[in-house]
Amino acid sequence: MLNRLEAAAARRRIVRRGVNIDARPNPTMEMGFDCLPQIEHIVILMMENHSYDNYLGMLADRGDGLPLDDQGKPALVNKAGDGTTVRMQRFTGTRQKPGVPTQSWNASHIQWDGGTCDGFVRSIEQTLPGSDASVAMTYWEQEDLPFYYGLARTFPLATRWFCSCLGPTFPNRRFLIAGTAHGLIDDLPFAMADYPAKGTIFDLLGAHGISWANYHYLSQVRVNWRRLSHAWGLNFFRVLGGLLAALFPQLIPAVQRKLQATADLYPLGFIRSVNHLRPMSQFWQDARAGKLPAVSIVDPDFGRCSEENPQDIQAGEGFAAKVINAVMNGRGWPKTLLIWLYDEHGGYYDHVAPPDAPEPDDVPGQNPMRRFFLAWLLNFTSYGKRIKAIDTGPTAYDRLGFRVPAVIVSPYAKPEYVTNTVYDHTSILKLIERKWNLPPLTRRDAAANDPLDTLDFQSPPHFLTPPPLPPPARPWRG
Repeated sequence: MLNRLEAAAARRRIVRRGVNIDARPNPTMEMGFDCLPQIEHIVILMMENHSYDNYLGMLADRGDGLPLDDQGKPALVNKAGDGTTVRMQRFTGTRQKPGVPTQSWNASHIQWDGGTCDGFVRSIEQTLPGSDASVAMTYWEQEDLPFYYGLARTFPLATRWFCSCLGPTFPNRRFLIAGTAHGLIDDLPFAMADYPAKGTIFDLLGAHGISWANYHYLSQVRVNWRRLSHAWGLNFFRVLGGLLAALFPQLIPAVQRKLQATADLYPLGFIRSVNHLRPMSQFWQDARAGKLPAVSIVDPDFGRCSEENPQDIQAGEGFAAKVINAVMNGRGWPKTLLIWLYDEHGGYYDHVAPPDAPEPDDVPGQNPMRRFFLAWLLNFTSYGKRIKAIDTGPTAYDRLGFRVPAVIVSPYAKPEYVTNTVYDHTSILKLIERKWNLPPLTRRDAAANDPLDTLDFQSPPHFLTPPPLPPPARPWRG
């Protein structure tokens, strides 16, 4: 009964928002029709903050990694502001430096540097003065990340998977679920009192009775609080929280909270999504029993194993290995497609310039003081000046962000396949839309490529028996 009521309400919202149902992949079929029955479960495992070159640049004879000199070392460099040359170097150890590098809107556009990718060192010098700017030019190797290297050598590797915009986590994860950041260009939660005109992919799934879940490490107490605090009438407390933090700087760490669940990134829709939030303990059970929903987003513990700095990257690798192995060894594996990828590059160097992309909608990227009335009051505070500094830059989402690692894992995956097709996070939306004949949400996912070129449905599935993969350097016990 609850599912039917939710679907009916979602269909009414879609009609009100003017979603163009005639733009669905197959106009002769109804929305919600399953056009890809070979796959019953789509699993999205999105980690945090690493570029392709930073993780897989040293993957030999496969993909498009770092050009090497005659000593087998990366040959690429960036220049500091004083003209000093900074070479690529292997990161010492696996625990990252706190606070560096940086992937703010301003820093990411400095790094892009008109397409030269020469601004990574300068981005730290200019936005985080006094910090170690050489960290942006570091990388890890197979010895550090054995499971990831084995995964990338076995299943289809995407060498042109870009994040969706030149910016940080929140805007890029918004693209994953809605095809737009809807004006957000930073990770400030009090700038999120909004909702995209056409809704999110969750709205489309709910409207057609397609099951989905966001598995997470969010405590039940916080879930219950969000049911209340994200309601329309009370969401202004997010903005008010930013103002209070400006007046009382000691509150800033509380306002700048870490991400807890991807579905929370459009908080005005969270009240409808909360019934789809499931704890990670449930994921292990569902994967083992073959009871994963049609679409799953699996979130790491963003404070411990997401791979954002200053975390130890091997903790994240251990978590991802546990998720992927659980899926491959579960009863639903024969009809599953899992995509392992990263929300953005984290400020770490990549040598491939992000390409142009269609602007998703007509909403410009702006700092929160320009978007919301109460946040405008921050203009008169020192905290507001900090926000302006990290959000400086263009206002258009007319370019993809830097490359991130991405591997497509499925029984139907083409073995040892490397694809140079350009993808971004809205390629996942395109895949979901193609499978269930759903219309695009924005101009961005309408133009995106789906990753079906990495699969072979004409032959018996090559990986029906899960292949052996190297163990991670550090197993995850959480």
